[in-house]
Amino acid sequence: MKRPLLLFPAALLLAACSTLPAPPLPAPAPTPLPAPGSAPLADRTLDLGTALTLGTEAPFAGTSWRVEDTPAWLSVSPTSGTGALRVQVRANRALGTPTSADQARLTGQVKLSWQAGEQTGTAVWTVTADQYVLTGRVTDPAQAQGTDVGTALAEDTAPAEARSVIVKYRSPAAQTLALGRKVAAQDSTLASTRAALAEVTPQARRDLGGRRAELVTDDVAGTLAALRRDPNVEYAVPNAVLRVQSTPAPLEPSDEYAGLQWAYRLLGYRAVWRDMESGGYTRPVTVAVVDSGVRYDHPDLAGALLGPDNGALDVLNFVPADQKGAYDNGDGDGPDRDPSDPGTPARRGGSHGTHVSGIIAARWGQIAQFPGCTACSTSGVVGAAYKAPVKVLPIRAIDAQGNTEVSDVVNAVRYAAGLPVTLGSQTYRLDRPAEVINLSLGGEIPASQAAPLCEAVAEATAAGALVFAAAGNGYGTTPYYPAACEGAVAVGAVTLSGASAPLRASYSNRYPAVQLAAPGGVDLAGATYHNGGQLNGKPYADVILSTDWDYSKNQPTYMGQAGTSQATPQVSALAALLLSKGVTQGRDDTLARLTATATDLGGKGRDEAFGYGMVNAAAALGAPAVSDTLGLRLWDTRGLAYQPALDALGRFTAYLPDGTFRALAGRDRDGNGIYGETHEPGSEREAVLGPERTRADLGELTPTP
Repeated sequence: MKRPLLLFPAALLLAACSTLPAPPLPAPAPTPLPAPGSAPLADRTLDLGTALTLGTEAPFAGTSWRVEDTPAWLSVSPTSGTGALRVQVRANRALGTPTSADQARLTGQVKLSWQAGEQTGTAVWTVTADQYVLTGRVTDPAQAQGTDVGTALAEDTAPAEARSVIVKYRSPAAQTLALGRKVAAQDSTLASTRAALAEVTPQARRDLGGRRAELVTDDVAGTLAALRRDPNVEYAVPNAVLRVQSTPAPLEPSDEYAGLQWAYRLLGYRAVWRDMESGGYTRPVTVAVVDSGVRYDHPDLAGALLGPDNGALDVLNFVPADQKGAYDNGDGDGPDRDPSDPGTPARRGGSHGTHVSGIIAARWGQIAQFPGCTACSTSGVVGAAYKAPVKVLPIRAIDAQGNTEVSDVVNAVRYAAGLPVTLGSQTYRLDRPAEVINLSLGGEIPASQAAPLCEAVAEATAAGALVFAAAGNGYGTTPYYPAACEGAVAVGAVTLSGASAPLRASYSNRYPAVQLAAPGGVDLAGATYHNGGQLNGKPYADVILSTDWDYSKNQPTYMGQAGTSQATPQVSALAALLLSKGVTQGRDDTLARLTATATDLGGKGRDEAFGYGMVNAAAALGAPAVSDTLGLRLWDTRGLAYQPALDALGRFTAYLPDGTFRALAGRDRDGNGIYGETHEPGSEREAVLGPERTRADLGELTPTP
């Protein structure tokens, strides 16, 4: 069957090359006339070699002919006609090159049908095309050979418990008693010291100098309590056990579905969460989620959401059915302090706002069993915030049908930023403005109609808020608003590629306003399963799993969704963590930190598909290394990613389409499988491949700090 949509990239390639003079078609090889009784069109083989196009002819004296099917990477023009065939075959090798880049030649079949009077038939043309070749070698900074050298794995054992205490006395005489020595003169002030030592009966004693002594005991807690009651003691502490310092292990959450949340691994959160174990994330931060509202009764969001007493708000209007302009937003009333995402008799979908909120702040560990639902999970998923004091402020601006109006978003954004809004006859103002505002919403509207939105965003940014907005799921290049507003940070979506560099998700709009990208998942119409997870014994698609609500059963659930709506809260959560840890202090330096530490994808520097790149939580937050592996990242300026195999000496041979390629040898220290990011050692080189340069050797790539 003909698939014309798959030929569109070839048309793009033609347009991109239109400024260059078209090379003349090679003279077609003479084709003998078919022998008497043979088919008017015969099977044949065409070899493009390293060319992009090939012109060919075939005699035909029948009524008509038609191209019925082509492989995705080939196009034939024209696709039908009468008389002799004079066609041009064009290869778009990028559509046929596997992620492993291990096929030196592409082969495909073009199927043609023909009619000659009452006779009909088919012919198959087999088309081959050579790939272009990129070679190189990934090397370590230091190389050695030997049989008596190895690598010791870090032992994952619990620290030993203290076996003694260290006590410091206020006088040398008291220390002398503690060490079991005689004191020259009787001193009534030492009576308490004698009593404490008689109570603990140390098994061994050691002089640590400076009025300090180590006392070995089987009862560390009891010994500490007795010593601390002695007024002659300056301090008494456990003799803490210290350990050899090695690379800490990544922190893996144990929640039931956490293993399917691949986006956090891709962003380096396993290093970030390990970092949180040692404290440091102390500043409370509020993320306002302007959305469909939220389910406060979802147990995996208990404690993560700010309620009516802390500023939660529903901005949506309500007009009774018997009045002009009747409008029911789904909850049967107008603006109030309850932003719950309501159920309606006809509602069957999930809760968008609940899904977005869970990406930011879903609880870790055990959760309450939902009443009456024995099948509901008691641990569920995790959110990015983990131990950080990051809370979600729900602001309901999308109704139960999934719609919102510009005026509703204007009010919601202004309110979240701490500006007064009047809804009906009441004025609302948020006492503690949100520092981060998440807008997983938008539309393809003219800039003139978006003016009120952009003014609200400008007011919010002037008040110090960071406004992150979804770039849109339009599969094209049309700006979506409010993401395209000046002051908003438009967020595009990436998904897994099977290589060490992610891809732009097919639905994610690309345009100049896009500033950052984050995992949004794959379009389920062309689902991939690179994350490796399984659900109920079946591969789990590369989508974003989070908290949701089943309105048909009126109970909590978890759902995998994909879109720039899912990518945006990934960025909002990271911005909140930067503020919580104190890495940044306000809007401007937070945005600067996000862009400076992003993983560059696509063309070098900022581009319309990825902006400055995919956010990297580990790099932005300065998380400690949790891994140290060497590898190669290979991608082209269109954003396509490849993963050629490295042999035992680090050499690789990649069979690639035409294009400009970036190869980066580097180390992965945050355990996300991406080598040589901004905070990791790396070495990058570039090569252009095509008919004019069919092979390129990058030489040795040695990662350097």
